[in-house]
Amino acid sequence: MLEFRTQGFNGYAVKYSPFFDSRLAVAASANFGLVGNGRLYILGLTTDGIVVEKWFETQDSLYDLSWSEAHENQVVVAVGDGSIKLFDIGLDEFPVQSWQEHKREVFAVHWNLVGKDTFCSSSWDGCIKIWSPHRSESLLTLPTHSCTYSAAYSPHSPSILSAVSSDSHLRIFDLRTPASVSNHLTLSIPIHAPAPTRPGLPPQSGIPPAEALTHDWNKYRDSVIAAAGVDRLIRTFDIRSPDQGPVAILPGHEYAVRKVAWSPHLPDVLLSASYDMTCRVWTDGSALGVGAEEALSNPMAMGGGRELGRMGRHTEFVVGVDWCLFGAEGWCASCGWDERVLVWDVRAIMGS
Repeated sequence: MLEFRTQGFNGYAVKYSPFFDSRLAVAASANFGLVGNGRLYILGLTTDGIVVEKWFETQDSLYDLSWSEAHENQVVVAVGDGSIKLFDIGLDEFPVQSWQEHKREVFAVHWNLVGKDTFCSSSWDGCIKIWSPHRSESLLTLPTHSCTYSAAYSPHSPSILSAVSSDSHLRIFDLRTPASVSNHLTLSIPIHAPAPTRPGLPPQSGIPPAEALTHDWNKYRDSVIAAAGVDRLIRTFDIRSPDQGPVAILPGHEYAVRKVAWSPHLPDVLLSASYDMTCRVWTDGSALGVGAEEALSNPMAMGGGRELGRMGRHTEFVVGVDWCLFGAEGWCASCGWDERVLVWDVRAIMGS
């Protein structure tokens, strides 16, 4: 396990470069993101450990980041003052582009993985915006009417994106549809909806809505999305059957789940980061078949998924986690409010 200290700054997001297996970017904020500056770290993984290649200071907190899919040296960041900034690590100090349209904190940015020419942002102001790095104004605004903590493009389509928000809904937008009154909204799935009744078990009662903080698209199954948040449960949904409720429910975290990330290597495996100071690796059960004994032992569980292991080396809230796209299929990175970035092998904690 490798470790790096973001001295004086609390980590909010960590992302591996899509171009280099030895490069990480970390978005961090002073004073836990409540007040003060932000800092974008560019880190290199070397035989001597993790080294700083460059950093950029911002006047407000940083909450998220995304590497450009078209330019190996560019990173876009989400800023607490409502702005979005694009940095080029080949240049010094200042961003190469800055946008200021959101009315509240920007909490998520995500690059278009297929089209590669646009990225999206979401904010506490209840809007998602689509941007081009070559335009000074946003291309499109998609209202959600609630604080939107996470937005992402589908890794399978350049025109489909999703979001989860404080009203406990997963929304799917298809930019190919007419804007009309729906603003490209094609699905709105209540995350807290009860799961289908299973044979031999009593029907589940309704679960109160809770803020959804994170979600991620499965990299192999183009209709499967995982979502999680304040109620501590990770749920997976199949957007082909939006009225059927969750396909799998994964209980286990003791506090809110802040980040989920599907493996780029295995279709049934995902990582999570939580305010309970752990990162956990899970299978959603799709590769194992439904485990009846698991369902009976934990009435909240369904779908046959289970926890495969956990990493508990962080000493504060863990808020960021990401998989390495290259090499062996278990390497990942995590960051948290303990001012630490950890790079570790998921396979080492399996069964722990």
